[in-house]
Amino acid sequence: MNRNLWLLSILQGLFLTNNVTFIAINGLVGLALAPMGWMATLPVMGYVVGGALSTAPVARTQQRLGRQRSFQLGLAVGLVSALLCGWAAVTSSFWLLCAATVVAGYYNANANLYRFAAAELTGPEMREKAVSLVMAGGLIGAVVGPNLAARTRDLFPVQFAGAYLALAAVALLGMVLMAFVRFPPVVVVRGPARGRPLGQIMRQPVFVVAAATGALSYGVMNLLMAATPLAMQTCGLPFSDAALVLEWHVIGMFAPGFFTGHLIRRFGALPVMGVGIALLAGCIVVALAGVELHNFVVALTLLGVGWNFLFTGSTTLSMTAYAPEEKDRAQGALNFFVFATLAVTSLASGVLVTTQGWQLLNWGSIVPVAACAVAMVWLALAQRRSAVAATP
Repeated sequence: MNRNLWLLSILQGLFLTNNVTFIAINGLVGLALAPMGWMATLPVMGYVVGGALSTAPVARTQQRLGRQRSFQLGLAVGLVSALLCGWAAVTSSFWLLCAATVVAGYYNANANLYRFAAAELTGPEMREKAVSLVMAGGLIGAVVGPNLAARTRDLFPVQFAGAYLALAAVALLGMVLMAFVRFPPVVVVRGPARGRPLGQIMRQPVFVVAAATGALSYGVMNLLMAATPLAMQTCGLPFSDAALVLEWHVIGMFAPGFFTGHLIRRFGALPVMGVGIALLAGCIVVALAGVELHNFVVALTLLGVGWNFLFTGSTTLSMTAYAPEEKDRAQGALNFFVFATLAVTSLASGVLVTTQGWQLLNWGSIVPVAACAVAMVWLALAQRRSAVAATP
């Protein structure tokens, strides 16, 4: 693996440090500042709404400025938005906190393209492993994120203001590291060679399933993860326990990155994604079995591993649906579906866990998991029919 790929893996880890810390604290800060309890996860939702709104601008920026300059811009926005969040906590301004997380969504949309950029840093024969390795960089976030939130929680008199300041420092470090990554040069393509219209790309069965499973797997993961700190607080468990659960959850999300690419290369994307479905189902079963610390730890770890198999598989699957000259539009569309789903689940997690409880939240998660399974079976049957029809 080349130096650029390792640097991108570290940058993925710093990005996930931001995400994990946001999830660990934004709901709690929101709960403390919100006019009504059900609005607690609006700052979490703001982050993904901002990401959804930024997908089109980010796609254009990537196309015109190239990967590196666009990624640097995203990191700069991440730095500024973290400082705004800290100021919102200091001034007890709930709506400024929400606005700052919407701004941070631009960084979210930018950094979510790291996994696609990884595939461009190696040859086609290493594509799956490159994507998987960069995803594995999220392990940095798994360890640093929860501990950063816990250790900087009371750094200043205003709770969690120190955590936001630390995230600004993380973004600054990311800007320094990004300066050393060398991406392939920008190729400006005009005219017919720009590829097919986006609508035609999106109508392909493989794109439909890749987009649906990527978005729904992320949605289920976010629905349960965003609600976990609130659910654990309701159950009387301390914040240190919530930080531990999130740490194991994010380890589950990214530790498999060291071998998921190999599994996809050997068995194919759909079988690996099928295992991911089974792990998500196991998560729901364990979560419904009780609300002790071990239930949260095991359930959230299974959730993380299941998400890794499904999301890495769907990312690899999506790359077969578009040509190189179509990548910016196609990847922007894929990220939009992810962020739109995350926006809905971020709000729903806060509403459901504070009004209906943790159990109902898990029962509801069965629906999107089942939808992923149906979509994958449909694609497998469609591919089998195409293979039979192509046989002389």
